[in-house]
Amino acid sequence: MIGFIKRWLLRLLLLALVLPFLLVLAGKYIDPPVWGWQLHRNIFPPQGYPPRAAHLWVPIEAISPNVQLAVIASEDQHFPNHHGVDINAILTIIKQTGSGGPSRGGSTITQQTAKNLFLFPSRTFLRKGVELYFSLWMELLWEKTRILEVYLNIVEFGPGLFGVEAASQTFFGIPASRLNAQQAAQLAAVLPNPYRMQPAPMTPYIQQRSRWIRQQMRQLGPQTLNKLKPVAAQ
Repeated sequence: MIGFIKRWLLRLLLLALVLPFLLVLAGKYIDPPVWGWQLHRNIFPPQGYPPRAAHLWVPIEAISPNVQLAVIASEDQHFPNHHGVDINAILTIIKQTGSGGPSRGGSTITQQTAKNLFLFPSRTFLRKGVELYFSLWMELLWEKTRILEVYLNIVEFGPGLFGVEAASQTFFGIPASRLNAQQAAQLAAVLPNPYRMQPAPMTPYIQQRSRWIRQQMRQLGPQTLNKLKPVAAQ
């Protein structure tokens, strides 16, 4: 009986290790029709969630470089250079966290993509560990441009408003390909909490936050996006 249990535990462990690899490998080539965060929102809708969510998938080529740079400037300025994990940020979170689990984010864009795509809302170290495991596979198997493409297509910009294309059309009445620097900065400004903030009309906070993001965009410059491309494509 003990041997039987050991064999099943080993099989479960192997499945837990292999399944993320297979899911990430599929995500390299297939645009996800549904993802973990969206499923959780539909099953357990928070206050303010609309009866019907909005989403339109667009390739990275149809997303303005302005919004690509704005999100990097706002969420993860080391995105072109790291391997999915910001060790310094994680150590800081651990030092400031009690036994109940992480109290704040500090995730890279890769980690946020893994969380939104494969996982569900939760503030536990177990969830964070699984998120890190997915993130490492994503960095190994995907190009940076693919990570950014998926992130910008599944992240929530407002209650039930998934992806930059739906957000751009909702708030500015234009496709994501035509977003200027100011509009891109306003969209990026709401990502920490899209249920309490919206990019337009601007509140004093969004105005201040978007001004800071634009300043960071100018400092990073267009060469930041060039670093995301494979060497042969540069």
